[in-house]
Amino acid sequence: MPQPDSPSEIFDRALRRKRRDRAARAYESFVRDHMLEGLHERLEGVKREFRDILDLGSFDGAFTLPGASITRLEAGPAFAAASGAIQADEDRHPFPEASFDLVISAGVLDSVNDVPGALALAQRALRPDGLFLGAFLGAGTLAALRASFLAAEADRPVARFHPQIDVRAAGDLLGRAGFALPVADVETLAVRYAGLPNLIRDLRGMAATNLLPGAPPLSRATLLAAAEQFAGRADPDGRTTERFEIVYLTGWAPDPSQPQPARRGSATASLAEALKPKP
Repeated sequence: MPQPDSPSEIFDRALRRKRRDRAARAYESFVRDHMLEGLHERLEGVKREFRDILDLGSFDGAFTLPGASITRLEAGPAFAAASGAIQADEDRHPFPEASFDLVISAGVLDSVNDVPGALALAQRALRPDGLFLGAFLGAGTLAALRASFLAAEADRPVARFHPQIDVRAAGDLLGRAGFALPVADVETLAVRYAGLPNLIRDLRGMAATNLLPGAPPLSRATLLAAAEQFAGRADPDGRTTERFEIVYLTGWAPDPSQPQPARRGSATASLAEALKPKP
């Protein structure tokens, strides 16, 4: 059974649900659309059919795959109701072991309280040799926005930005969750903004604003100072480039048919012999 929300958790689960409900009213999907495009490109390289799929953190239910049965899980009640998803958190989902042959997750792992737990649950929900594909915003995302607020609140810095996972740590998390053949890579999506309000509007539409418990509300003075800092980073045409660093994850549920690393000590040639100078 789900446990009560812990005061030691990184993110406020109730606030996360509210922010996703707000985003459902004016959803800005371009970053997740880009992620889904990347996941589909990776799927095209896999020569097999996937019949039972879990969309872990489904937003508006945009992910589709012809001929497949897709089960959707979504933390936000409004998105869940609109897309026919099961409403639950990604690190507390109810699916039994070996239920799916593909799990995809786009745009949510960066705001999940227990990322290792969510990945472990996804791995358990896969059948042997099942595939996990994920994408989320990783380390380096929103560098211009972070710098602008840091300068605006230099006298009294406030924790307004989430901790971020870099690509190397992401690969380690896949291995810790029990995935075989783990791969993590990163892609930069650069977007140019005419001003800070445009970026904040997009972040609200993505449900990507601050979920840290106890963060004080933004004052008008702070917003104005941050907007000035953001504008100071603009190109000559008046637009500021913001970057979304998308980390992609690929991992397989273990199966004996998969390539295995060579057993330690099984080499038939000596490294010392190979390095000897040839006569």
